[in-house]
Amino acid sequence: MISRYTRSDMGRIWSEENRFRTWLKVEIAATETLAEARVVPRQAAKAIRELADFRLERIREIEAEVRHDVIAFTTAVAEFVGPESRWFHYGLTSNDVVDTAQALLIREASEVIANDLRALSAVLERRAWEFKDTPMIGRTHGIHAEPITFGFKLANWYSEVQRDIERFNRAAEEMRVGKFSGAVGTFAHLSPELEAKMCARLGLKAASGSSQVIQRDRHANYLATLAVIGCTLDKIATEIRHLQRTEVREAEEFFSDKQKGSSAMPHKRNPITSEQISGLARVVRSNAQAGFENVALWHERDISHSSVERIILPDSTTLVDYMLNKTTNLLDTMFVYPERMKANLESTGGLVFSGQLLLDLVEHGVSREDGYRLVQGHAMRAWKEGLNFRELVTRDPALTGRVPAQVVQRAFDLKRQLRNIDAIFAQVFNRKNDGTNRNPKTKNKASLLTKTTKKRPARSKAS
Repeated sequence: MISRYTRSDMGRIWSEENRFRTWLKVEIAATETLAEARVVPRQAAKAIRELADFRLERIREIEAEVRHDVIAFTTAVAEFVGPESRWFHYGLTSNDVVDTAQALLIREASEVIANDLRALSAVLERRAWEFKDTPMIGRTHGIHAEPITFGFKLANWYSEVQRDIERFNRAAEEMRVGKFSGAVGTFAHLSPELEAKMCARLGLKAASGSSQVIQRDRHANYLATLAVIGCTLDKIATEIRHLQRTEVREAEEFFSDKQKGSSAMPHKRNPITSEQISGLARVVRSNAQAGFENVALWHERDISHSSVERIILPDSTTLVDYMLNKTTNLLDTMFVYPERMKANLESTGGLVFSGQLLLDLVEHGVSREDGYRLVQGHAMRAWKEGLNFRELVTRDPALTGRVPAQVVQRAFDLKRQLRNIDAIFAQVFNRKNDGTNRNPKTKNKASLLTKTTKKRPARSKAS
C-alpha cells in the first residue's frame, strides 16, 4: 500500500479496548479540569490519573449484569481507583463521555482517511502528467464523441479528489466537538466554562448547543461526505472497468503472472478490484442514509441512533480507508495501452472531427443548416457502410466547392483539437487561491500532496 497507514489502524481505532481507553481519557480530562476549578479534590484527581485502569473482561462481566456499558465501565475503573473513585464521573452523564470520546475516535479515523486522500491525490497527479499528451477518444453516452487525452481524464479525477479533500476536512472539523452539558444539555451540574476547558484539554471544541447528545446533523454530514468520497472512487473504478472491456482495452488493472481470472475460462483478466470498489461504495452510501435517519431523535435524546452508529461509523471509515488504498494502488499499477487508444480513436475514419468540420464550414460562409446537413449525411453513410468519413467529405464537390480544401483537411487536425490541454493542466494543477504551483515538475517541499507518498515505477504497455 502507498499510505503509511494500514487497515489495521482502523481496526485498532474502533476496537473495544481503544473505545474504553478513550472513555478513560475523557473521564480523566474532566476530573482534572474539575480539580483545577476546586470542584473535585486534587488528591482525588491525582489518584484517578495515576490509578484508573480497567480490564476488558471485567467490563463485559459487569455489563452482562447491569446491561449498561458506561456503568459497567465506571464500576470496573472504580475497582482500580479505590475510595477516591467516588469523584470519578462526577457531574457527568453517560453521553458526556460517549459522545466526546466518539469525537476523538472519529478524529483518529479522519487522520487516516486524510492521509489516504493525499496519497490518492499524489498518484493521480503523477499519472495525469505521465499521460497528459496521450490521445484517446472521449465518449458521451458510451459513444465516440471528440478526442481527449488520458491525462485529461486523470486530471478531472484529480480535480474531484481535491474537492473531496476540502469537503472531508470541513466535515471532520465539524465533528471535532465534545460536550459536558449534562443529561438534557442545560449544565445543571457543571457550567459552559468548565465544558470549554474540558474540551480544550482533549483538543476539541465545545458544542455550541447540545441536548443529552451532540446533535446528529454533524454525523449525518460526515457520513454523507464519506459517501461522496465513495462515489468518486466508484466513478474511477467504473471508468476503468469500461476501459478494460475486451472491445475497448485501453487500460487495465494490474494482472500478475500467477493471477487467475476464472475457474472455467483461463483467458479471463477480470477487473475484480474495480468491481470491489464499486460494490463497497454502495455500502458506504447506504450507511449515509442510516446517518440521516439518526438526526431526528425523541425530545432531548433517545437511544435509536446509538446501535446504528456502532456499525456505520466504524464500517464507513474502515471501508473508505480500504477503498482509498485500493484505488490508489489500482491507479498506481494499472496498465495503459496508448496504441490501443490511438487505434480506437482512428477506428471511425475521422467521424469524431465532424463537429470541428461543421464549425469550419460555418466560418467560411456556409449556413449552419446546410453545413449540418452536408456533414451529417456523410457521417451517417460512413457509419452505416463502414466507410472513411474523411475520404467522403474530401471528395464531395458540394462541400469542397464551397470552402478551400485545406480548410477541410485542417478540421481533422488532432493537435488542433487538443491545443488547450496545457491550459487545462495549468488550471487544475498550477493555480490555487494562494497561487502555489502544483506542477510536480517543479519542487515544492511544502506540498501536502506528496508528504507521505512513495512513488512506484510507471506501468505503460503498447497494445
